[in-house]
Amino acid sequence: MPKKRQQFKQYSKPQSTAPASLSSGSTTPRASNHDDQPGRSVNELLADLRRVSLRSQQVPENSSAFAAPGAPTVPPAIRRILRLPETPAPPPRRPVRIAPNGRRLPPGPAAPRSWLSQSRYAPKSGSGAHVSDSFERRALPGAYAPSRRSLVDITLRRIAEDWEFQRSYNRHYLYSLPNHLKVALITYLGMCHGNGVSVADLRAILQPYVDDNTDDEVEEHDPSTANEDILHLDLTGSLGRDLKLRELSDLLFRPASTKSPYRTQSELQDSWDTPASQPSNPSIPRPLLPNITHLSLAIDPKHAAAVSWRHLLSFATRFPTLTHLSLAYWPEPTLTPNAKLASFVVPTGTGGSSRTLRYGGTGPYSHSLDDDWSEAVLVLRRLSKSLYGLEWLDLTGCVGWATALMAVAEHDFVDWAGDWGKIGTVLLYPGYKPGLDAGVSETEQFEKDVGLAAKLERYIRGRRAGRGRPIDVETDAVGGWNLGVGIA
Repeated sequence: MPKKRQQFKQYSKPQSTAPASLSSGSTTPRASNHDDQPGRSVNELLADLRRVSLRSQQVPENSSAFAAPGAPTVPPAIRRILRLPETPAPPPRRPVRIAPNGRRLPPGPAAPRSWLSQSRYAPKSGSGAHVSDSFERRALPGAYAPSRRSLVDITLRRIAEDWEFQRSYNRHYLYSLPNHLKVALITYLGMCHGNGVSVADLRAILQPYVDDNTDDEVEEHDPSTANEDILHLDLTGSLGRDLKLRELSDLLFRPASTKSPYRTQSELQDSWDTPASQPSNPSIPRPLLPNITHLSLAIDPKHAAAVSWRHLLSFATRFPTLTHLSLAYWPEPTLTPNAKLASFVVPTGTGGSSRTLRYGGTGPYSHSLDDDWSEAVLVLRRLSKSLYGLEWLDLTGCVGWATALMAVAEHDFVDWAGDWGKIGTVLLYPGYKPGLDAGVSETEQFEKDVGLAAKLERYIRGRRAGRGRPIDVETDAVGGWNLGVGIA
């Protein structure tokens, strides 16, 4: 049988013209004209592609706005050849949101108010919130104060705002804080807590926790020894609210008859050979803050009626070593503040005649009409004899009775050369600033109150006559009162 011939498929020579896909993508009239001409070489086609790639590199930057969202990214060389748009740049990050108190807020929109109304992290009002001071605060010289918006500052403010929970939950650890943080925490409680500092708060910070249900003695040192480094105690704005001078005195100075629940070194036996029946010598109880030298008893002017000069005189006898004291916004010195308008009738003879006398030492017109400061001078003189070691005195907001510091009543006066001869700085700021719309009478009264400081400084210098320390009475500037609006 004859062999079958195998028919091989004839392959033609590849065409020399460019494909239609390349020619259709051209946007220049010159390239389209070349595509219509048959027989173009490969070199010409490559030259056209190079020209097209050069034009694609000159695409404006805003061409990324026309890129399809979610398009895959390709290398830059291939993107230029295929004339793909540039990859869109990532959107800019949103600015960090900061709360008014400096805290960094979480990302996202703010929470609705309805969520915060019942949240435990909502801004509190009343006793737990930060109370805006209606009076000027001045820190004690040398007191520790953390930097604003520092970690210590934020932590202490948060503890003070949530103090009711912290005092109960951390009652075993508050006493172990360093002494400088104890002082700062007491100061923050006076600023951020609605009712200021109470005796229970001071006891929770300055004394270790003792369970009342057990009679066991605490196996720790006496808190007086642990608090020896505390020199400052700032109770600004606390007196007249939840703190009384009598309660503070009972806390700082334990009576001798009260047995302390803490074991001191003197109560421990030196040797096992000591007979148990031998009586031990009881030691005098030490103050809770034995080395305190800086004390602030400044009050809120709204609670001035709740403080008593009689209690202050009794309290001052226990602090002869005080060097810095603040009595800002205290009322006028008097021993009978509630008897200013009281009077009684005294019979003078047998004819039935009588005489009306004032019940207290100061009447309603004693200062304005009679210029009688005898009771105020008596109280201040007794105070100066108890606090004879003062070097710094803050009397901000006391310009109403500052005349008593210079008055002489029946050969009795404040001894600035003897008892208070060590005082070198007196703060006598008016405690208020007239607004921009203040009248002429308010402006004149402010200038009179400011001028009282210069008058007091001249009086003290004349009394000392070269003896004692140089005196400096600080106050506001007369020409700068119109820069403030209301009370600072």
